[in-house]
Amino acid sequence: MAAVLQNNGIVIWDECTMAHKHSLEAFNRSMQDLKFNNKLFGGTVLLLSEDFRQTLPVIPHSTFADEINACLKQSFLWRNVKILRLTMNMRVQVQNDPSAHVFSKQLLDIGNGEIELYQNTHYIKFPDNFCTAVETKSKLIESVFPDILNNYLNHNCLCNHAILAARNVDVDEINFQIQQLLAG
Repeated sequence: MAAVLQNNGIVIWDECTMAHKHSLEAFNRSMQDLKFNNKLFGGTVLLLSEDFRQTLPVIPHSTFADEINACLKQSFLWRNVKILRLTMNMRVQVQNDPSAHVFSKQLLDIGNGEIELYQNTHYIKFPDNFCTAVETKSKLIESVFPDILNNYLNHNCLCNHAILAARNVDVDEINFQIQQLLAG
C-alpha cells in the first residue's frame, strides 16, 4: 500500500465529511513521510468529495460543539482547500427524466434551507410529491418491489428498485422479510 501511495498523483477521499479532522492531518503527515516531501500531502493532489451539508463526524458521548470541532473545516489544513462546486446533476441530465429533475431540485431546496418548516418547529415539511409514506415494512416492500413473487428473477426489474435504511438491523430485517416471500 505504501508503494501505491508513493507513486500516485491524486487521492480521492469520498464521504469525507464523516471523517475526523485528525484523520486528514494524519494522512497529510503520512503522505509527507512516504514521499519524503514536506509539501501538503507530499505533493499529492487530494480531492475531498462530499456534500458538506450532510453528515458530521460521529463522536460517541460528545456535545454538538465537539462534533463541529472535529469537522474537516476546523483543521489547520482547511485554509489550503480550494472549493469547487458541482452545479449540474448529471444523472438527471443523462436520464432526461422530468420526475428525477423535480426530485433533484427538492433535495437541493432542502439542503439550501429553502423548504417550508412546520409552524413553530425546526422540522421541514416535505412536498406532497417527495415520497410515499407507508405504515409498515411489509407495505414498504410491496410498494418498492411490486409483484416480487413474479419478478424476483428479473434482474432488469430489480436493479431499478432499492430500499435504503439508516440502521443495519433494519436492513437485515427487511432483507429477511423479502427472502421469506421468495420460493427456495
